[in-house]
Formats: sequence, structure tokens, C-alpha cells
Amino acid sequence: METKKGKLFVISGSSGVGKGTLLKKLIEKNPQLEVSISATTRLPRPGEVDGINYFFVSKEEFLKEVENSEFLEWAEFNGNYYGTRQAWVERNINKGKNLILEIETKGALQIKKKLPDSVLIFILPPSMEELEHRLRGRNTEDEETIQGRLHEVRREIECSKNYDYTVVNDDLDRAIIELEKIIKAVIR
Repeated sequence: METKKGKLFVISGSSGVGKGTLLKKLIEKNPQLEVSISATTRLPRPGEVDGINYFFVSKEEFLKEVENSEFLEWAEFNGNYYGTRQAWVERNINKGKNLILEIETKGALQIKKKLPDSVLIFILPPSMEELEHRLRGRNTEDEETIQGRLHEVRREIECSKNYDYTVVNDDLDRAIIELEKIIKAVIR
């Protein structure tokens, strides 16, 4: 009997919207979902394991993979490269696994072009005011950084029009239920 193909769910959302918390709870409640593993050139942090948290590679190896068009998407952040290997994703989907990838909007739209069956879900804040309150409540960034993040949020929300679904994270439990409904409807 042929194995049913899995799906790739790509989750995006602005800084401070609660993506990390949502995804952690979603994975805990839904063991049929697995987190997609990205490649990176940054060094492992304490406790991170190659092939579990990331595929840790040299810059030379990463750039060679870029040159060979091996990534669904890739980007540079703070002098390090991050990318989603197409062969790894396709191999796991073909085994029937349902993968979740948390990524920014530009990368998500690159993936959708290469894998049109991928499902893009954008997590929205309850309001710009609430998001600004959350960002300020962290007490980790100066005013210029906060204003920069808010400008980026507006760009990302505009981009969310190209997503398959949007979920407002105004209540964690309700947002998880909404995400579960989307995922269950897609993987039937």
C-alpha cells in the first residue's frame, strides 16, 4: 500500500505575536506533526544537537548548497546563513510526515513557489496596539528598535494576504484550536 504524502505547514508572524508559544503547544498536543529542521552556519548553542535542532554546516558548505539550488529558501541573519533543504523536506513528506516550519514571510513565499502544496499560515496580533504593548513589555529593546519592528510588522501583515490562512493570536487556547482545525482539514 502506498504511503499517503504528508504536508508542509509554514507558519509566519511578526515578532511578539506568540509564534513560539503557539507552536510549542501545538506540537505537544499533536504528535503527528514534526518540526522541520533547517540548516545553519551559526555555532550550536549549549544543548543543541546536529540533526535535531539544526543541521550545523560551514559557510562554505552552505554556499555550495545555495549554488546548487538545494534550498527551498535561505536567508542571512546577523552574519549567519539559515535555509530549508528541499531534498530533506520532500523525503520526509514522501514518507507521510506532516512538517511545520516557522519562518519569515519572504522565505515562506519562496517555499510556496517551489512547493505549491505547502500550506502557509500567518499568525496575526490581536491589534497593532496590543503588539506594541507586548514588544515594549519585553524591556529588551530601545525605541528605535521597537519602531523598526513595528514598521516590519506592517510589511509582514501586508504580505499575509498571500497566505492560505490567518489566525489571530488574541487567546492562546482559541488560536491553538483554530490552528488544529486548519491542519486537520488539510491532512484528511
